[in-house]
Amino acid sequence: MNDCDRSAFPRPRAGRSSGVGRLLIVVYAVLALGATGRSVVQIIERFDTAPFAFTLSAIAAAIYIVATVALIAPGPVWNRVAWIAIGVEAAGVLIVGALSLAMPELFPETTVWSFFGMGYLFIPLVLPWLGLWWLAKTRTAERVAAASEAA
Repeated sequence: MNDCDRSAFPRPRAGRSSGVGRLLIVVYAVLALGATGRSVVQIIERFDTAPFAFTLSAIAAAIYIVATVALIAPGPVWNRVAWIAIGVEAAGVLIVGALSLAMPELFPETTVWSFFGMGYLFIPLVLPWLGLWWLAKTRTAERVAAASEAA
């Protein structure tokens, strides 16, 4: 097969939802479901005991949902949304984790991100850094593929 024949059948690009991205999507989806369920139960049953903590749980759940969708959906807009959602997640888990240690009175009950996600085996602490790494890796791969197509 010569070069002309190969160009007729371009290889599909590996996107955010391929390879390791699939595993990340599954973990994000599980955390989205878990955090959503937990925050809904907490807010319905005992919101008055820890309104700040339970509101943060709901915010974390929303961020996990957005990150999951953004990792699945194709295109540059969703790529940007993924960067933003996962970046906010990374900052959130660090800020809430530090606050829960420094000011435990704000957290009479735990949240997804309190104590850096200890209740979730520290997955909330590690996951955004893996997500950001994956986004950077797929961005580089997309740029290389685009450059080779342009050549």
